[in-house]
Order: sequence, then C-alpha cells, then structure tokens
Amino acid sequence: MSTTAPRPESTGSVTDELVTANQEYARKFTDPGMDARPVRRVAVVACMDARLDLHAALGLRLGDCHTIRNAGGVITDDTIRSLTISQRALGTRSVVLIHHTGCGLLDLTEDFRHELELEVGQRPSWAVESFKDIDQDVRQSLARVRTSPFLPHRDDVRGFVFDVTTGLLREVG
Repeated sequence: MSTTAPRPESTGSVTDELVTANQEYARKFTDPGMDARPVRRVAVVACMDARLDLHAALGLRLGDCHTIRNAGGVITDDTIRSLTISQRALGTRSVVLIHHTGCGLLDLTEDFRHELELEVGQRPSWAVESFKDIDQDVRQSLARVRTSPFLPHRDDVRGFVFDVTTGLLREVG
C-alpha cells in the first residue's frame, strides 16, 4: 500500500512538473557552502530502482557521500571510472555496494541485447549484467571493486542486499 498521496492531473510532461518543482525548491534554496568531497568519505553504489531512498535508509545527509547508481547496482567499467574519480580526486575511502530484492535484472537475460539489435538494427556495446542469484552478483561486484588496479582504497568495501519490503540491509560477504 502506497503512503504517498496521488498527484494531481497535469497538462504538461513529467519533465515540466520536475522543472516547476525545481523552481519552488530554488526559491527556498540557500547555498550550503559544501565542498565536492563527501564528508563521510564514502561512495555508495546502488541500483537505480525508485524504491531505494538511500539517504533515508542509510541515515545520510546532503554532502555525506557520493552516490553512483545504475541498473542492478553492478560494477561496470563506468562504475569503476566513477569510483576512481571519487577516490583519487575527491577523497573517498570506503565503498558500500547495495543490490536489492525484487530487482528487474533478475528477470532479464543477455537476450535483451539481441532483442534490441533486432529492433533498432544495432547491437548495444554494453552488457545487460543480468543475474539469477542476487548474493552471487553482490560477491562478483565486491570482487570487481577489490581487484581494480585503479582504486587505491579497497580495504573497506562491503556489499549488501536491501529488502524492499522491510527496508533492512543484509550483508553479503
């Protein structure tokens, strides 16, 4: 059961609604005077799933962490790129990986790429990174971070599965 109130009908696009919301936000905004370096020196890699409110779930505030999100929260070359910049240029030292129950990648296969190729006439250069075992995928992601030669800080890297029905994290080693 949803706890959010239904949104009123709009005559514009969702993007129009977001821009309007931003204008309201900006009217009340004051520069927090923060540096780009995360206060808690942590980078969180998580799935893009809209049910994950990472700041609330982890007790974080604006400026505490870098948040890197993608489909599945998997460690791809681009995620390593972001983590490398986060660590080497902006001072993070810890990495927290968060996958979640009910992930959409559990239902996909690499056939998705083939289907896209048939539809649009070009095969994607990227892998879907789908998985059947969420714990194994967390372990694979942990291994990718811990073995990356580009990341100087690999001793505090931990992985979790977020339960979308309880809000609890379960650590995967």
